[in-house]
Order: sequence, then C-alpha cells, then structure tokens
Amino acid sequence: MSQKINGVKGMNDLLPGEIEVWQFVENTARTLFGRFGYGEVRTPMVEDTALFVRSVGEETDIVGKEMYTFEDKGGRSLSLRPEGTAPAARAYIEHSVSNVEPVSRWFYMGPMFRYERMKTGRYRQFSQIGAEAYGAKEPAQDAELMDVVVQFLEALGLTDVTLNINSLGDDNCRPAYHAKLVEYLNAHRDELCADCQQRLERNPLRVLDCKNEKCQAVAGAGPNVLEFLCEPCRTHFTDLQRKLGALGIRYVVNHRLVRGLDYYTRTVFEFIASHPALGTASTVGGGGRYDKMMKGLGGPDVPAVGFAMGLDRLVLLLKEGGKTFTAQPDLFIVAADVDAACQDAALALTSRLRREGFYVEFDTRGGSLKSQMKRADKSGARFSLVLGGDELRTGQAKLKPMAGGDLIPVALGSVAQTLRQAASQPSSPPSLKTRE
Repeated sequence: MSQKINGVKGMNDLLPGEIEVWQFVENTARTLFGRFGYGEVRTPMVEDTALFVRSVGEETDIVGKEMYTFEDKGGRSLSLRPEGTAPAARAYIEHSVSNVEPVSRWFYMGPMFRYERMKTGRYRQFSQIGAEAYGAKEPAQDAELMDVVVQFLEALGLTDVTLNINSLGDDNCRPAYHAKLVEYLNAHRDELCADCQQRLERNPLRVLDCKNEKCQAVAGAGPNVLEFLCEPCRTHFTDLQRKLGALGIRYVVNHRLVRGLDYYTRTVFEFIASHPALGTASTVGGGGRYDKMMKGLGGPDVPAVGFAMGLDRLVLLLKEGGKTFTAQPDLFIVAADVDAACQDAALALTSRLRREGFYVEFDTRGGSLKSQMKRADKSGARFSLVLGGDELRTGQAKLKPMAGGDLIPVALGSVAQTLRQAASQPSSPPSLKTRE
C-alpha cells in the first residue's frame, strides 16, 4: 500500500463549504474597491529575491528569516512573494505607468508565503487583499485608503475593529528620533527579550512591535516619535486626522505603531480586531505611506501609500459571526423511475433549468424515491420536483416547498417561470445569497 502524502504544513486546503466564505470576501472587495476607482492587478507569485531585499529591508524578519528563497536552474535567486506591495511597485515601474497617468490606484488579492511560526490566523501560505495608490503625496490619499478599509469591513459586517494611526516622520526628522530611541533602549537592554536585543543592533524600530510583555512595557515608556516630527510631517499628520474626522472615521493615535517593514515614511496604520477567535493575531490589516520606495527600486520619484488585509483572518471573523455563505439550491429534481427514459428526462430538465440561471441539484446515482427525497431535504433546496412516468406522459408535475406548504402544480415546460414567480413571493427565502 502506497504511503499517504499530506499537504505541506501551514498551507491549507479550501474545500466546498468553506470556500464560499472566501468568495464572499473576494467578491465584496472587487465591488467595493471598484467603487473607489481601484483596478485589479495580478503579479507573479515568484519574484527576484533582490526586490524584497531592497524594498522590505534586509534586516527585517521577513527577509532575514521567513522568505521561501531558492535558486532556479539558471542560477538566479528567486523568492515566493512574502507580501504584495513590492511586486505591485515593480510592475508599476517596469510598465512605466507613471508616464501614462499621474495617479494610479490598484488593488490585488492572492497568496503570499512566509516561513512563520504558525498559530491561529497565521499560516505559511496566507492570502492578502491589498490596495496601492501612486502619485499623490497629500494626506487626503491616506484618508481615502483608510475609508476603503472602513467601508470594506462594514460591507462584510465586521464592526468591532479599531483603527490605529501613527507617523514615523521622514528622512529629515526620523534620524533624531532614531538616535534617541537607540540611546533609551540601550539603557534598558537587559529588560529586553533575546530577539529584541538583536533587533536593537539591526533594526531598533522593530523593538516597538514586539509582543513580549516586558518589551512592550519598555517601549511604552520610551521616546514618542510624534514629538520629533518636523513641521511638514507634523502638518501632514494633523491634516490626516482632520480628514478622518470629516469622514466620520474614528481612530486611535498610537505612537508605538511602526509596522514590520522598512519602507514606510510618515503615515502608518493598522486595523485591530478584538475578537478572541484571532488570539494574538488581532491585526486584520494595515499599511502606510512609502514615498521613497519607487525611486529606491530604480523607478521614478513617485509618492505612494497602500495597505494589505489578511484574508484568512477576515474569514475567521466571518465564520465566528454565524452567517451561512453556501448557496441554497432552487430545486432538487427526483427521478422517480429507474428506467433510462425517466433518468434522461430528469437530467435534461436539470440542464435546461441550469442554463436559465437556476441552481438545480440532481443525484446522478439515482436510487429509491425515499432515498432521493432524503438527499433533497439534506441539500437545503427550496423546492423538489418528482419526475416519473406519469409526469412525462402528462407534461405536468408538482413543486414541493421543502420548508412546508401546499404543492404547486407546474407544467414541465414552465418550471422556470413558476420558480421565478415563487421566488418573488415575500414568504420565499432568497436564493443564491448570503443569509443569516
């Protein structure tokens, strides 16, 4: 007997019964982002490793510890994408989009890969939905992106999420804060965890993002980056807060928020859920401004801002909400007789109704009338229709409401019309829609 082969640890299968939740989130994103004027882009899952080293940062945990990197047959170092912003930026530069339009708004969705320590809501293959805006340096663009996320979460029915914002300054004012932070953290080195002691040497800002309670206590008492902002950065952050107020978006200013990537300047933000289903992986999305990345990757000096949301975590929250996302069949057709003519007629009627847009179930295995009716009930279909010799001879059948009610006479040539009429009745539950 051959040995069973299992899936790769941390890379999950999505099967019918669960995939419908994912499709609901993806379809909602496409609709909502399109309403804001964001067009979808799709980039390869494999990129030149140098792209992530130069954009994300060589000293980040993502590049230093978590990327799936390999050498291809041509001797090139390639990596599975660990995030979506750098590939989108590479595509923007490579296709000279800045020469075509002054402001570009893109969104993407798809799998990312990081060799992480797994826990609830954190996997080695995970999916993100993100958006990027190129060409606008004004805080109004930052506010618009946050509004996209707020409206997206509302459309999903997720309301218990808090927006945290901060400003990291720019090349003019961040060095002074960086020096003060290093001085402070060195004075408290012995109170930091082993990882943060290493981060202190390589990337001190990452200490502020540590989840260790002792490190959080040290970081909380440290210097406040907002006190070091230069006047342009301070004005940008003040304007952003005013615009969020104008949009009616509630937020919390969190001076310890830094995000985990090196490319951010000025605005950074996170959306944090309080639901216990996520455990410590409570951030469902975040992003910020990266005005220097495009030029650093050999492209034009174009400002940019973006965000990404964890699709896996959004799905977890939606499943906890108790909604049903699987489609409800309109009709289950039962072949009452085992002869070929009845089976063929049932199959043909099923096909015709599907062509007309109905979700119709038909068990190709056949079986007894009793067993097929049990399957019809289990399917959740709104109606069933028994098709046998009498129905074929007379051209008449009856729709049975599976939730109870009187049988509905129907001509076999008018089943579609009768189903549509039944669907328009107030007492009839909606078909093919998310329902409570």
